[in-house]
Amino acid sequence: MQTVGFIGTGVMGKSMAGHLMNAGHPVHVYTRTKEKAEDLLEKGAVWADTPKEIATNCDVIITMVGYPKDVEEVYLGADGLIAHAKEGSYLIDMTTSSPQLAQKIERTAAERNISALDAPVSGGDIGARDAKLSIMVGGKESAFNDMKPVFSKMGTNIVYQGEAGAGQHTKMCNQIAIASGMMGVCEAILYAEKAGLNPEKVLKSIESGAAGSWNLSNLGPRILKGDFAPGFYVKHFIKDMTIALNSAEEMGLLTPGLSLAKKLYDELAEMGEENSGTHALYKRLANRG
Repeated sequence: MQTVGFIGTGVMGKSMAGHLMNAGHPVHVYTRTKEKAEDLLEKGAVWADTPKEIATNCDVIITMVGYPKDVEEVYLGADGLIAHAKEGSYLIDMTTSSPQLAQKIERTAAERNISALDAPVSGGDIGARDAKLSIMVGGKESAFNDMKPVFSKMGTNIVYQGEAGAGQHTKMCNQIAIASGMMGVCEAILYAEKAGLNPEKVLKSIESGAAGSWNLSNLGPRILKGDFAPGFYVKHFIKDMTIALNSAEEMGLLTPGLSLAKKLYDELAEMGEENSGTHALYKRLANRG
């Protein structure tokens, strides 16, 4: 079993690292807030004080951090992964990040005979918990094939999308679809409430028809319970939509639904909800001011 380094043990990363441990991989972990890794450490994970320490001790290194600037620092900094990873090792960034940055990381890693893959995921905290994430992968196909057994411990829908950056571009497609879809879910629930219907019964009728979606089935019930805990943070979704809008602009693509969603989520963050789950958009639409 390859020794796996895991950097970033937040809402999703902790479950993902746990699945690798359960499969028998020795796992070393690093995160800025050590308390977030305590559960993994109690189960036998090895703590690393720096990403450099992860790089020098692991064969496969997975990152699940917050923002592109964090990815750039972890991979390309003087004490980063590429500068210190072992020749022949594999670097897998599962953060939703910039396609252009993924391409830069892959080129720089290749100069040291290190394989780099961009492999963002979809499925939120539930998919991470159940090892049923969708994983979209960019990079060299040979490296993808080598790492598919590792991916299979964390997800079920694992698709090679193409060269470096292709995984991130695919994730942008995912986020664009979610952005408009989440507006529809929240609007439908609000409409049901205003019309005097029983929202639970409405969901039961529409979730298995043409309107059905992961968000409707999984986050709709959370909205009705008033449970806005994050499976995926509003602040991170705003980051993703910003990347998607910038990439779309570079390609000359019009994305009015994405633009409106970004505006509404910015307003939601201004309401103090940046650390809530993405389905907290319901609160912004319910607040008509």
